[in-house]
Amino acid sequence: MASDSASGPPQDLQAALERSQQEAHALRTELEETNRGVLALYAELDAQADQLRQATELKSRFLAYMSHEFRTPINSIRSITRLLLDRVDGPLTEEQEKQVSFIQQNASEFAEMVDDLLDLAKVEAGRVEISPAWFEMVDLFSALRGMFKPVLTNPAVNLVFEEPQDVPRLYTDDRKLSQILRNFISNALKFTPRGEVRVSAKFESDERVTFSVADSGIGIAPEFHRTIFEDFSQVQSPLQKRLRGTGLGLSLSRKLAELLGGSVGLTSEPGKGSVFHVTIPVRLQDAPVE
Repeated sequence: MASDSASGPPQDLQAALERSQQEAHALRTELEETNRGVLALYAELDAQADQLRQATELKSRFLAYMSHEFRTPINSIRSITRLLLDRVDGPLTEEQEKQVSFIQQNASEFAEMVDDLLDLAKVEAGRVEISPAWFEMVDLFSALRGMFKPVLTNPAVNLVFEEPQDVPRLYTDDRKLSQILRNFISNALKFTPRGEVRVSAKFESDERVTFSVADSGIGIAPEFHRTIFEDFSQVQSPLQKRLRGTGLGLSLSRKLAELLGGSVGLTSEPGKGSVFHVTIPVRLQDAPVE
């Protein structure tokens, strides 16, 4: 009896050890299956990411191709309407002049859309080059003032450029910055039936500059604030329905601002106007010493 009781505990230990080994084996098997599942998931994600890159590249190539193809007929229409309005082939009746002017206006709008599509395709394909240089804010505002002077056809709206105060020289791509501000100003003029559009620049304490385009127009409801800078986004309003557009201008502005190391933003209330702003660093990285 003594020998039987002495052999009891080792047998219990052996059984416990076998159970532990079985549990460890089951755990290893489960971990191996989990690892295989994770590896399969990673492989699937890589494949989907590759498909997404291919789809994005194809979309960019398509946009670029179609933009180039559209430019030729649009430019032809604009040239013909200009010849007609210049009376090269003879006089026009009042109604004919009205219709030709309408065609010219629409062709110009389509040309702007095509330019936005082409620029967007270049940005998404990573083919936009940044060409920074030193320049004065006064020169930029002067150039913008000259660009918009011929298109200010609504006498009820004033376009005001505030003189920059304490804004240093900038080292960035002035053409890209000008394109952002042109988009902001164009939208402000479209959606401001009367009042003013005011362009200003403010030097921030963190070596950045904020450019603002404030208008006294129709304003934008809060539910559109988060999506207004996305591709093809448009605000639903009675005035919007009468104006053509692709909804690409603000999206392009956001992407150009990011290329310049900055960001865009909006504050607006319906019926109280809007303020679109872009904030960029005073100097891009590796700016040369003046």
